[in-house]
Amino acid sequence: MQLFEVFRQAFDSIKASKLRSGLTLLAISVGVFAIISANTAVLVLDNYFRDTLSIMGGDVITVTKTPAVNMGPTDWSQFRNRQDITVEQMERLQSMMPASAEAGPTRTFRVTKVQYNAVETDPNVQIQAANEYTLGHNAHSLSEGRNFLPEDISYARNVVIIGADVAEILFPVEDPIGKLIRIEGAPYTVIGVTEAKGSIFGNSLDRFVMLPYSITAAKYGRNQNIGIQLRAGSVDRVDAVLDEVIGLLRIIRQVDPAQPNDFEVATNESISGSLSQFTGFLYLIGFVIGGIVLFGAGIGVMNIMLVSVTERTREIGIRKAIGARRREITTQFLLESIALCQIGGVMGILAGVALGNGAALWLGTSVVFPWGSAIGGVIGMTIIGVLFGVYPAMKAARLDPIESLRYE
Repeated sequence: MQLFEVFRQAFDSIKASKLRSGLTLLAISVGVFAIISANTAVLVLDNYFRDTLSIMGGDVITVTKTPAVNMGPTDWSQFRNRQDITVEQMERLQSMMPASAEAGPTRTFRVTKVQYNAVETDPNVQIQAANEYTLGHNAHSLSEGRNFLPEDISYARNVVIIGADVAEILFPVEDPIGKLIRIEGAPYTVIGVTEAKGSIFGNSLDRFVMLPYSITAAKYGRNQNIGIQLRAGSVDRVDAVLDEVIGLLRIIRQVDPAQPNDFEVATNESISGSLSQFTGFLYLIGFVIGGIVLFGAGIGVMNIMLVSVTERTREIGIRKAIGARRREITTQFLLESIALCQIGGVMGILAGVALGNGAALWLGTSVVFPWGSAIGGVIGMTIIGVLFGVYPAMKAARLDPIESLRYE
Protein backbone atom coordinates (compact mmCIF):
# COMPACT_ATOMS: atom_id res chain seq x y z
CA MET A 1 0.00 0.00 0.00
CA GLN A 2 1.40 3.40 -0.96
CA LEU A 3 2.28 5.80 1.85
CA PHE A 4 0.46 8.65 0.13
CA GLU A 5 -2.72 6.57 0.00
CA VAL A 6 -2.43 5.77 3.71
CA PHE A 7 -2.16 9.45 4.64
CA ARG A 8 -5.06 10.27 2.31
CA GLN A 9 -7.25 7.73 4.06
CA ALA A 10 -6.11 9.07 7.45
CA PHE A 11 -7.17 12.57 6.42
CA ASP A 12 -10.49 11.16 5.20
CA SER A 13 -11.00 9.60 8.66
CA ILE A 14 -10.24 12.96 10.28
CA LYS A 15 -12.67 14.81 7.99
CA ALA A 16 -15.38 12.25 8.63
CA SER A 17 -15.59 13.36 12.29
CA LYS A 18 -13.97 16.77 12.42
CA LEU A 19 -14.72 17.70 16.03
CA ARG A 20 -13.69 14.37 17.54
CA SER A 21 -10.60 14.14 15.33
CA GLY A 22 -9.66 17.75 16.01
CA LEU A 23 -9.81 17.23 19.77
CA THR A 24 -7.74 14.06 19.49
CA LEU A 25 -5.13 15.75 17.31
CA LEU A 26 -5.06 18.63 19.79
CA ALA A 27 -4.45 16.22 22.67
CA ILE A 28 -1.63 14.51 20.75
CA SER A 29 -0.10 17.86 19.84
CA VAL A 30 -0.30 19.13 23.42
CA GLY A 31 1.35 15.99 24.77
CA VAL A 32 4.22 16.13 22.30
CA PHE A 33 4.41 19.91 22.71
CA ALA A 34 4.88 19.58 26.50
CA ILE A 35 7.79 17.17 26.07
CA ILE A 36 9.49 18.95 23.15
CA SER A 37 9.12 22.49 24.54
CA ALA A 38 10.50 21.40 27.93
CA ASN A 39 13.44 19.63 26.29
CA THR A 40 14.14 22.57 23.96
CA ALA A 41 14.05 25.03 26.87
CA VAL A 42 16.38 22.77 28.86
CA LEU A 43 18.87 22.70 25.97
CA VAL A 44 18.66 26.49 25.61
CA LEU A 45 19.27 27.02 29.34
CA ASP A 46 22.08 24.48 29.33
CA ASN A 47 23.75 26.24 26.39
CA TYR A 48 23.33 29.62 28.04
CA PHE A 49 24.78 28.61 31.39
CA ARG A 50 27.63 26.66 29.83
CA ASP A 51 28.50 29.62 27.58
CA THR A 52 28.40 31.97 30.57
CA LEU A 53 30.53 29.72 32.75
CA SER A 54 33.01 29.04 29.96
CA ILE A 55 33.50 32.78 29.48
CA MET A 56 34.32 33.14 33.18
CA GLY A 57 36.82 30.33 32.94
CA GLY A 58 36.81 26.89 34.46
CA ASP A 59 39.43 27.75 37.08
CA VAL A 60 37.41 30.30 39.11
CA ILE A 61 36.72 29.29 42.73
CA THR A 62 34.09 31.11 44.80
CA VAL A 63 33.91 31.04 48.61
CA THR A 64 30.64 32.10 50.27
CA LYS A 65 28.97 31.88 53.65
CA THR A 66 25.89 30.14 52.17
CA PRO A 67 25.48 28.00 49.01
CA ALA A 68 26.01 29.95 45.79
CA VAL A 69 23.28 27.91 44.05
CA ASN A 70 20.38 26.35 45.92
CA MET A 71 18.18 23.64 44.38
CA GLY A 72 15.21 22.29 46.30
CA PRO A 73 14.31 22.53 50.02
CA THR A 74 17.16 23.67 52.27
CA ASP A 75 17.48 23.84 56.03
CA TRP A 76 18.82 27.38 56.34
CA SER A 77 19.19 27.09 60.11
CA GLN A 78 22.52 25.31 59.56
CA PHE A 79 23.91 28.46 57.86
CA ARG A 80 22.37 31.08 60.16
CA ASN A 81 24.98 30.90 62.92
CA ARG A 82 28.03 30.79 60.69
CA GLN A 83 30.48 33.66 61.10
CA ASP A 84 30.65 36.13 58.22
CA ILE A 85 33.44 36.04 55.66
CA THR A 86 35.16 39.40 56.17
CA VAL A 87 37.61 41.59 54.28
CA GLU A 88 40.27 40.75 56.87
CA GLN A 89 39.83 37.02 56.23
CA MET A 90 40.08 37.60 52.47
CA GLU A 91 43.29 39.60 52.91
CA ARG A 92 44.79 36.92 55.16
CA LEU A 93 43.89 34.23 52.61
CA GLN A 94 45.36 36.38 49.84
CA SER A 95 48.64 36.75 51.74
CA MET A 96 48.87 32.99 52.33
CA MET A 97 48.02 31.97 48.76
CA PRO A 98 50.40 32.31 45.78
CA ALA A 99 50.08 35.49 43.70
CA SER A 100 48.62 33.48 40.81
CA ALA A 101 45.50 32.80 42.92
CA GLU A 102 44.29 36.37 42.23
CA ALA A 103 41.97 36.58 45.24
CA GLY A 104 39.27 39.24 45.12
CA PRO A 105 35.95 40.15 46.78
CA THR A 106 32.44 39.64 45.44
CA ARG A 107 29.69 41.58 47.17
CA THR A 108 26.89 44.00 46.26
CA PHE A 109 26.48 46.45 49.16
CA ARG A 110 23.75 48.79 47.99
CA VAL A 111 21.31 49.49 45.20
CA THR A 112 21.18 53.23 44.68
CA LYS A 113 21.20 56.05 42.14
CA VAL A 114 24.27 57.58 40.52
CA GLN A 115 24.53 61.27 39.55
CA TYR A 116 26.54 63.24 37.00
CA ASN A 117 25.85 66.97 37.09
CA ALA A 118 22.07 67.28 36.62
CA VAL A 119 21.65 63.75 35.20
CA GLU A 120 20.96 60.78 37.45
CA THR A 121 20.02 57.15 37.09
CA ASP A 122 17.09 55.36 38.65
CA PRO A 123 17.82 54.01 42.15
CA ASN A 124 18.64 50.56 40.79
CA VAL A 125 22.42 50.67 40.33
CA GLN A 126 24.42 48.10 42.31
CA ILE A 127 27.45 49.19 44.33
CA GLN A 128 29.99 46.37 44.12
CA ALA A 129 33.29 45.86 45.94
CA ALA A 130 36.21 45.13 43.64
CA ASN A 131 39.94 44.93 43.17
CA GLU A 132 42.19 44.50 40.14
CA TYR A 133 41.02 40.87 39.66
CA THR A 134 37.25 41.37 39.87
CA LEU A 135 36.70 42.14 36.18
CA GLY A 136 38.37 38.90 35.12
CA HIS A 137 36.59 36.83 37.75
CA ASN A 138 33.20 38.00 36.43
CA ALA A 139 33.94 37.89 32.70
CA HIS A 140 33.85 41.68 32.28
CA SER A 141 35.86 43.40 29.56
CA LEU A 142 36.59 47.12 29.37
CA SER A 143 35.25 49.02 26.39
CA GLU A 144 37.33 52.04 27.42
CA GLY A 145 39.51 53.22 30.26
CA ARG A 146 41.61 51.09 32.59
CA ASN A 147 41.27 48.51 35.32
CA PHE A 148 41.96 49.12 39.01
CA LEU A 149 45.60 49.27 40.02
CA PRO A 150 46.92 47.76 43.28
CA GLU A 151 47.63 51.35 44.38
CA ASP A 152 43.95 52.25 43.90
CA ILE A 153 43.08 49.58 46.43
CA SER A 154 45.96 50.26 48.85
CA TYR A 155 45.34 54.02 49.02
CA ALA A 156 41.52 53.76 48.80
CA ARG A 157 41.40 56.14 45.86
CA ASN A 158 38.01 57.55 44.89
CA VAL A 159 37.90 55.88 41.48
CA VAL A 160 35.14 53.83 39.92
CA ILE A 161 34.46 51.47 37.01
CA ILE A 162 30.90 51.74 35.70
CA GLY A 163 28.70 49.33 33.77
CA ALA A 164 27.54 49.95 30.22
CA ASP A 165 23.97 50.81 31.26
CA VAL A 166 25.17 53.46 33.73
CA ALA A 167 27.49 54.97 31.10
CA GLU A 168 24.69 55.10 28.55
CA ILE A 169 22.40 57.01 30.93
CA LEU A 170 24.93 59.45 32.38
CA PHE A 171 27.11 60.00 29.31
CA PRO A 172 24.99 59.65 26.15
CA VAL A 173 27.25 62.00 24.15
CA GLU A 174 30.30 62.54 26.38
CA ASP A 175 33.40 60.49 27.06
CA PRO A 176 32.93 59.21 30.63
CA ILE A 177 36.63 58.64 31.36
CA GLY A 178 37.93 61.20 33.85
CA LYS A 179 34.47 62.54 34.68
CA LEU A 180 33.37 63.03 38.28
CA ILE A 181 30.20 61.25 39.35
CA ARG A 182 28.47 61.09 42.73
CA ILE A 183 27.46 57.90 44.50
CA GLU A 184 25.53 58.36 47.72
CA GLY A 185 26.83 61.93 47.86
CA ALA A 186 30.54 61.03 47.52
CA PRO A 187 32.57 62.02 44.40
CA TYR A 188 34.34 59.37 42.32
CA THR A 189 36.40 59.62 39.14
CA VAL A 190 35.40 57.27 36.32
CA ILE A 191 38.44 55.27 35.17
CA GLY A 192 36.73 52.54 33.13
CA VAL A 193 33.54 51.41 31.40
CA THR A 194 32.71 47.74 30.87
CA GLU A 195 31.39 46.26 27.64
CA ALA A 196 27.68 45.44 27.59
CA LYS A 197 26.80 41.86 28.56
CA GLY A 198 23.02 42.13 28.18
CA SER A 199 20.56 40.69 30.65
CA ILE A 200 19.50 37.39 32.16
CA PHE A 201 15.91 36.61 33.07
CA GLY A 202 15.04 40.26 32.51
CA ASN A 203 17.76 41.58 34.88
CA SER A 204 20.55 43.72 33.41
CA LEU A 205 24.14 42.59 33.93
CA ASP A 206 25.45 46.11 33.20
CA ARG A 207 23.73 48.22 35.85
CA PHE A 208 26.51 48.54 38.44
CA VAL A 209 29.43 50.60 39.70
CA MET A 210 32.61 48.99 41.05
CA LEU A 211 34.48 50.66 43.90
CA PRO A 212 37.81 49.61 45.44
CA TYR A 213 36.96 47.23 48.26
CA SER A 214 39.08 49.35 50.60
CA ILE A 215 36.52 52.14 50.11
CA THR A 216 33.48 49.90 50.61
CA ALA A 217 35.15 48.42 53.71
CA ALA A 218 35.62 51.90 55.16
CA LYS A 219 32.13 53.00 54.10
CA TYR A 220 30.09 49.95 55.08
CA GLY A 221 32.40 48.20 57.55
CA ARG A 222 35.23 45.68 57.29
CA ASN A 223 33.14 43.07 59.10
CA GLN A 224 30.42 43.02 56.43
CA ASN A 225 29.92 39.58 54.92
CA ILE A 226 31.52 39.17 51.48
CA GLY A 227 32.34 36.40 49.06
CA ILE A 228 35.86 35.56 47.87
CA GLN A 229 36.81 34.66 44.31
CA LEU A 230 40.13 33.08 43.32
CA ARG A 231 41.76 31.58 40.26
CA ALA A 232 43.46 28.22 40.29
CA GLY A 233 45.66 29.20 37.35
CA SER A 234 44.39 26.34 35.17
CA VAL A 235 41.53 23.85 35.14
CA ASP A 236 43.95 21.03 35.99
CA ARG A 237 44.92 22.74 39.26
CA VAL A 238 41.37 23.44 40.50
CA ASP A 239 41.19 20.43 42.83
CA ALA A 240 44.61 21.09 44.36
CA VAL A 241 43.93 24.80 44.91
CA LEU A 242 40.46 23.95 46.23
CA ASP A 243 41.99 21.73 48.93
CA GLU A 244 44.50 24.45 49.79
CA VAL A 245 41.80 27.13 50.05
CA ILE A 246 39.65 24.95 52.30
CA GLY A 247 42.58 24.12 54.58
CA LEU A 248 43.71 27.75 54.92
CA LEU A 249 40.19 29.06 55.50
CA ARG A 250 39.58 26.51 58.24
CA ILE A 251 42.73 27.82 59.94
CA ILE A 252 41.80 31.48 59.40
CA ARG A 253 38.24 30.93 60.63
CA GLN A 254 39.42 28.66 63.46
CA VAL A 255 37.15 25.76 62.57
CA ASP A 256 37.47 22.82 64.94
CA PRO A 257 39.03 19.78 63.16
CA ALA A 258 36.04 17.65 64.19
CA GLN A 259 33.54 20.13 62.68
CA PRO A 260 32.52 20.48 59.03
CA ASN A 261 33.36 23.57 57.00
CA ASP A 262 31.46 26.70 58.05
CA PHE A 263 31.64 28.10 54.51
CA GLU A 264 30.78 26.99 50.98
CA VAL A 265 33.24 26.53 48.13
CA ALA A 266 31.96 26.36 44.55
CA THR A 267 33.56 26.02 41.13
CA ASN A 268 32.04 26.47 37.70
CA GLU A 269 31.86 22.68 37.43
CA SER A 270 29.89 22.31 40.67
CA ILE A 271 27.55 25.16 39.71
CA SER A 272 27.03 23.55 36.32
CA GLY A 273 26.18 20.25 38.05
CA SER A 274 23.55 21.96 40.22
CA LEU A 275 22.05 23.65 37.16
CA SER A 276 21.96 20.30 35.37
CA GLN A 277 19.86 18.90 38.22
CA PHE A 278 17.47 21.83 37.83
CA THR A 279 17.14 21.46 34.05
CA GLY A 280 16.73 17.69 34.44
CA PHE A 281 13.85 18.33 36.83
CA LEU A 282 12.21 20.62 34.25
CA TYR A 283 12.53 17.94 31.59
CA LEU A 284 11.03 15.32 33.91
CA ILE A 285 8.00 17.53 34.58
CA GLY A 286 7.44 18.03 30.84
CA PHE A 287 7.83 14.31 30.18
CA VAL A 288 5.33 13.30 32.90
CA ILE A 289 2.71 15.86 31.84
CA GLY A 290 3.20 15.00 28.18
CA GLY A 291 2.97 11.27 28.90
CA ILE A 292 -0.34 11.64 30.73
CA VAL A 293 -1.79 13.75 27.92
CA LEU A 294 -0.53 11.32 25.28
CA PHE A 295 -2.17 8.39 27.06
CA GLY A 296 -5.52 10.19 26.88
CA ALA A 297 -4.83 11.09 23.25
CA GLY A 298 -4.11 7.43 22.45
CA ILE A 299 -7.54 6.46 23.76
CA GLY A 300 -8.96 9.14 21.46
CA VAL A 301 -7.09 7.65 18.51
CA MET A 302 -8.57 4.23 19.28
CA ASN A 303 -12.03 5.79 19.41
CA ILE A 304 -11.56 7.46 16.02
CA MET A 305 -10.33 4.25 14.44
CA LEU A 306 -13.25 2.25 15.85
CA VAL A 307 -15.65 4.81 14.39
CA SER A 308 -13.77 4.62 11.11
CA VAL A 309 -14.10 0.81 11.07
CA THR A 310 -17.86 1.12 11.63
CA GLU A 311 -18.30 3.76 8.94
CA ARG A 312 -16.21 1.80 6.42
CA THR A 313 -17.70 -1.64 7.07
CA ARG A 314 -19.07 -1.91 3.54
CA GLU A 315 -15.71 -0.82 2.07
CA ILE A 316 -13.99 -3.55 4.11
CA GLY A 317 -16.50 -6.11 2.81
CA ILE A 318 -15.82 -5.11 -0.80
CA ARG A 319 -12.05 -5.33 -0.29
CA LYS A 320 -12.39 -8.80 1.20
CA ALA A 321 -14.73 -9.88 -1.59
CA ILE A 322 -12.12 -9.03 -4.22
CA GLY A 323 -9.37 -10.92 -2.38
CA ALA A 324 -7.96 -8.71 0.39
CA ARG A 325 -6.56 -10.80 3.24
CA ARG A 326 -6.80 -10.14 6.98
CA ARG A 327 -3.17 -9.07 7.12
CA GLU A 328 -3.73 -6.39 4.48
CA ILE A 329 -6.82 -5.02 6.26
CA THR A 330 -4.92 -4.98 9.58
CA THR A 331 -1.94 -3.22 7.99
CA GLN A 332 -4.18 -0.61 6.38
CA PHE A 333 -5.86 0.44 9.63
CA LEU A 334 -2.64 0.25 11.65
CA LEU A 335 -0.89 2.55 9.18
CA GLU A 336 -3.84 4.95 9.28
CA SER A 337 -3.63 5.03 13.08
CA ILE A 338 0.12 5.69 12.92
CA ALA A 339 -0.38 8.41 10.30
CA LEU A 340 -3.02 10.08 12.49
CA CYS A 341 -0.58 10.10 15.45
CA GLN A 342 2.26 11.39 13.30
CA ILE A 343 0.16 14.33 12.07
CA GLY A 344 -0.51 15.42 15.63
CA GLY A 345 3.07 14.65 16.63
CA VAL A 346 4.61 16.84 13.93
CA MET A 347 2.31 19.70 14.94
CA GLY A 348 3.42 19.30 18.56
CA ILE A 349 7.12 19.10 17.65
CA LEU A 350 7.02 22.30 15.58
CA ALA A 351 5.08 24.21 18.24
CA GLY A 352 7.34 22.90 21.04
CA VAL A 353 10.54 23.87 19.23
CA ALA A 354 9.15 27.32 18.46
CA LEU A 355 8.14 28.02 22.07
CA GLY A 356 11.27 26.48 23.58
CA ASN A 357 13.48 28.67 21.41
CA GLY A 358 11.57 31.70 22.63
CA ALA A 359 13.81 31.36 25.69
CA ALA A 360 16.87 31.49 23.39
CA LEU A 361 15.69 34.78 21.87
CA TRP A 362 14.96 36.16 25.34
CA LEU A 363 18.35 35.16 26.75
CA GLY A 364 20.20 36.15 23.59
CA THR A 365 21.78 32.74 23.12
CA SER A 366 21.89 30.35 20.16
CA VAL A 367 18.77 28.62 18.85
CA VAL A 368 18.68 24.84 19.30
CA PHE A 369 16.77 21.95 17.80
CA PRO A 370 16.27 18.87 20.03
CA TRP A 371 17.01 16.23 17.42
CA GLY A 372 16.99 13.42 19.95
CA SER A 373 13.59 14.39 21.35
CA ALA A 374 12.16 15.03 17.88
CA ILE A 375 13.25 11.60 16.65
CA GLY A 376 12.02 10.11 19.93
CA GLY A 377 8.69 11.88 19.39
CA VAL A 378 8.30 10.35 15.92
CA ILE A 379 9.14 6.89 17.29
CA GLY A 380 6.84 7.45 20.26
CA MET A 381 3.95 8.45 18.02
CA THR A 382 4.54 5.30 15.98
CA ILE A 383 4.35 3.18 19.13
CA ILE A 384 1.18 4.92 20.31
CA GLY A 385 -0.35 4.48 16.86
CA VAL A 386 0.38 0.75 16.99
CA LEU A 387 -0.72 0.24 20.61
CA PHE A 388 -4.01 2.07 20.28
CA GLY A 389 -4.66 1.13 16.65
CA VAL A 390 -4.13 -2.62 16.87
CA TYR A 391 -7.55 -3.40 18.37
CA PRO A 392 -9.56 -1.42 15.74
CA ALA A 393 -7.37 -2.93 13.00
CA MET A 394 -7.96 -6.48 14.25
CA LYS A 395 -11.67 -5.78 14.56
CA ALA A 396 -11.74 -4.59 10.93
CA ALA A 397 -9.79 -7.65 9.77
CA ARG A 398 -12.23 -10.05 11.50
CA LEU A 399 -15.37 -8.62 9.93
CA ASP A 400 -17.36 -11.17 7.94
CA PRO A 401 -17.32 -10.13 4.24
CA ILE A 402 -20.93 -11.21 3.61
CA GLU A 403 -22.26 -9.32 6.64
CA SER A 404 -20.07 -6.34 5.72
CA LEU A 405 -21.54 -6.16 2.21
CA ARG A 406 -25.05 -6.10 3.69
CA TYR A 407 -24.13 -3.27 6.09
CA GLU A 408 -25.89 0.04 5.40
